[in-house]
Amino acid sequence: MTKTKKLGSSPNALVTISLTIALLLIGLCGLITLNARKLAQLIKENNEVRVYLFDDLSQAQMDSTFKIIAAQPFVLKNGNSPAISFISKESAAKEVMGDTDIDYRKMLSNNPYHNLYTVKVKEDYFQETKLKEIKQVLEKVNHVHDVSFVENVVDDINKQISKVYLILSVFVLLLLFVIFLMVNNTIKLALYSQRFLIRSMQLVGATNNFIRRPFIKNGLLQGLIAAFIACALLVFIQQIAIQKVEGLIMLQEPTKLIGLVIVIIILGGLIGTISTYQSIERYLKLSLDDLY
Repeated sequence: MTKTKKLGSSPNALVTISLTIALLLIGLCGLITLNARKLAQLIKENNEVRVYLFDDLSQAQMDSTFKIIAAQPFVLKNGNSPAISFISKESAAKEVMGDTDIDYRKMLSNNPYHNLYTVKVKEDYFQETKLKEIKQVLEKVNHVHDVSFVENVVDDINKQISKVYLILSVFVLLLLFVIFLMVNNTIKLALYSQRFLIRSMQLVGATNNFIRRPFIKNGLLQGLIAAFIACALLVFIQQIAIQKVEGLIMLQEPTKLIGLVIVIIILGGLIGTISTYQSIERYLKLSLDDLY
């Protein structure tokens, strides 16, 4: 007994698997981009401006200087607390000596270092010109002896980060183009077996919208199923990577991951719907001779 094909049906497994692989690749590229973005942010926000204080300041004077610095708009906040750390002149001397057992007090009559505050600045201020402006502002604060930051490195870091973003963007766009073509061709092949059924429906007077509707509904469903599977695999791969790669958890941003998952689901539905629509239009316009 011959099984009757249902209008709109297609080899669901083939299309769903192709879409799942395609969307998973897009998701992995998106996840890499998010991690690279977070890494760049951490690099920028860990850049420190060192504010050296005059010697022999009272605790009240140092506290007053701290409050003035903390009130500046460029200072990074950790929650409600400014990202400012105090380093005493004794700690600075020991830091310079490193792991050696040499006591600087035996080599020098006076400690040449100053008490200082290390100030982390917001990501938006991670530019050579803006850091120089910050230096000028802090140098005018009472009880500040000098201000310094690592120069001639900031702009180079920004250039390298921009190159990484550009390469990732181009790669993702090319991948989207290739994936769209691949999925489109897969859906065309999947609908090939129904070309005579489509023509039969036309011959009995069915409108194009009536014929399209079940195919597009099926394409949308396939896209959404593939998207949910791809998202589940993406989260699984991410969790495995976090367990295996030390420090990777610092780059994770749950809210942005949720945003990526939503984008993949929307993209899956769109690719399934648009590719199915283009494919069904091709068969709706074919002549009888072309069907063979």
